[in-house]
Parts: sequence; C-alpha cells; structure tokens
Amino acid sequence: MKARPWGRRKEPANSGTRGGRTSTRIWIIPLAALVCLPGTASAQSLRGSMEAMRAQNRQAREHDFTFMKAPSQVYRFRDQGLLVHLPGNGDYQLDDEVSFPYARAEVKTFVERLSSQYRRACGETLVVTSLTRPLNRQPRNSSPLSVHPTGMAVDLRRSTSRACRGWLEDVLLHLEGQGSLNATYERYPPHYHIAVYPRQYARYVARLSARRILAEEPEEVALPGRAETVSEQVMLPGVVRYEVRSGDSLWGIARAHGTTVDRLKSANNLSSSRIYAGQLLEVPVISR
Repeated sequence: MKARPWGRRKEPANSGTRGGRTSTRIWIIPLAALVCLPGTASAQSLRGSMEAMRAQNRQAREHDFTFMKAPSQVYRFRDQGLLVHLPGNGDYQLDDEVSFPYARAEVKTFVERLSSQYRRACGETLVVTSLTRPLNRQPRNSSPLSVHPTGMAVDLRRSTSRACRGWLEDVLLHLEGQGSLNATYERYPPHYHIAVYPRQYARYVARLSARRILAEEPEEVALPGRAETVSEQVMLPGVVRYEVRSGDSLWGIARAHGTTVDRLKSANNLSSSRIYAGQLLEVPVISR
C-alpha cells in the first residue's frame, strides 16, 4: 500500500455518502482537538514487518510491562489501576468480540482523541476490535512478539470508505513518524493493529497542549521571578489529567508518564505521597 503525502492542505478533504449522495467536506479542526499535525509520512508504510514487531516488543519491555498470561491477571491489573476501562462513547464503540475492554491509560487517551477527530472528519464511528488479550487468549496465528498481552495495543476496524481510510492512514503514518506508536494494516480480518508507546505518546500530547496554550498567550509570558519568551515556553511541562485507581502510587504514576514524584506533588499541592482512588491528578509531562 502506498503512503499518501500530506502536502500543504490544512486538513484532508473527505468524501462520504449520506442519503445516497456523495459530498465533499474540508474540515479545519482546532489545535486543541488535533491528534496530529501535518507532517511527512512518505518514509513509513503500514505494511508491517518482523522488525516492527520486535520494536513493539522492545518498547513493552523498556516500559517494564508485564505480559499477562490469563484473564485473572488482566482483572487484577484492572483492579490495581494498571489497566483502565474503555466503555465506548459517541465517537467510538467496541466490537462484540472484545472480551477484555481494558488497556493502558495512554491507549484510552489515544482512542478517545483519535475517534473524536475521526468522527468529525468523515462522520463515522471508530470501531475497536481488540484491546488487551492475555497470552492464553491469543489467536493461533498471533506472533509470539505480540504486545496485546501488555495492554499497550489496540486494533481498529478498517472502514469501507476510501476517504475515511485515507484520513486514518495519514494520521497513523504521521504519529508513527513522530515515534508515538507503530501501526500495521492486517488483512484477515481487515483492521489496523496499533501499538501505542505510552511515554512517547504522552509527551506528544503534551507538546500539542503547549502549542495550544501558546496560541492563546501573549508573546511574552511572565513567570515567577523571570520572563520567558514564547520559544522558551514550549519547553515547559504539559499537563495530562489522570484519575487515580485502586493500587496506584505516586511513584508508579510518575514513572508511567515520564515525570517525577516531586513534580507530581508540586503540581497538585500534595504535602505527602498519600493518594486515593477517584482522585484527579494533574500530571506534568516534559516535552522534548
């Protein structure tokens, strides 16, 4: 499959059908809602390879993720807050074959952000066909390197609309080029397998948030004790909101998001390391 360049357009022109008629729409999405920014995707493809599988597996191990062996381990990780529930919403839905609707927190963020823009771009609901799968529930033809048992992967159904496929593939190729994930188009059944790299993706989202903030700030931003120029402000931490789950610790949350316990405590005015389930934390993520 040949990758399509982004060119100079603001957003892809998407065609879809409604009531039997074909229409063409050009969508300009606010920066705050963007999953990606225009870039060059020509160097990547969605064909996949053994090296891509090794890269995904290597990322799982570098994140120190466990390859869950059985459903009982999936549920234990869910109860400890290491996996979060993806219930579906108006922008995405789960296929009936999804037995374990849980994933790493960054995967949920990815799905929610992507599906929101996808629905606005072409009017379709994104369909998730697989999330976490323990080792003893993997399909027979799955690779031993698969990262589905770690909770960092998601499979998305391939649309029958050429415009929607083109839009989604452009986005995946760009994010892959940014080092935030690795995506492969698989034919049987037709779907996109996506391994989200949690730390890298969280930093990517933080950079988008920083750019949105900059667009709303004056050229000079005064901070306590010093003045920062716009170019320096880009290096300030971005913030990701995180809901504390049972079993979470500040150390674990900080490690998962590439930050420190001290930054977490400072961002949330915490005098100790005690946190509780349901608590909302602002997690500073350093942009690089």
